[in-house]
Amino acid sequence: MPKDTIKNSIREDASEEFDILFPERFIKNTDYYNSLMMMYRCAIREVSTKLEVLDDEFSVKYKRNPISSIKSRIKTPLSIYNKLQRLGYEFTEQNIREQLNDVAGIRVICSFIDDIYAVAHLLAEQDDITIIRIKDYIQNPKPNGYRSYHMIIEIPVFFAEGKTPIRAEIQIRTIGMDFWASLEHQLRYKKDLGSNEQYALITQKLTECARTITATDNQMQDIKNLIGEYCEF
Repeated sequence: MPKDTIKNSIREDASEEFDILFPERFIKNTDYYNSLMMMYRCAIREVSTKLEVLDDEFSVKYKRNPISSIKSRIKTPLSIYNKLQRLGYEFTEQNIREQLNDVAGIRVICSFIDDIYAVAHLLAEQDDITIIRIKDYIQNPKPNGYRSYHMIIEIPVFFAEGKTPIRAEIQIRTIGMDFWASLEHQLRYKKDLGSNEQYALITQKLTECARTITATDNQMQDIKNLIGEYCEF
């Protein structure tokens, strides 16, 4: 087949994919979805600002920063759809808001283990934050070695028509915990290791790495405790 014919065929196939029966409805639903995601992005900004303020206060009072970095993300439409399907719910705005707690995600990376609990406590004490659920995977690691402190919160976000409570998931980890979790996710889920014949060996090595990082985190915390108050320069 000539190249021009192939290109025209591809263009025709692509146009047919968007030749829906009710384009107005499609556009309207897209607008609703984009508006909802905007609300989650605003919730992330609200939480991130609170974290930055706490970090600035530590910097002035204690001459050091407990927070190394703050990362955030919004779940993709496909991820939201798949999770609702697993939970047995339809893909609707109401179900997204009422059934999912982690559409908006904030990851806080701390230097030491006690910084994690300090940041979590200070967030929980703020009167406009409602704690929905806490899962402490530091004290109770997952079987694969995963460690992190998870908080599901609800925070009011102020819009032109009034305030709206939005839920978000906050994960607080040390640098070592984040390093392990990020690489474990890439290796296990991005590469589909479930079908790998060396799956058991890979799982064993990941668990050993988690133990090593745990021991390092604990040793660094012990050193910090021995030094006492210190300043970052």
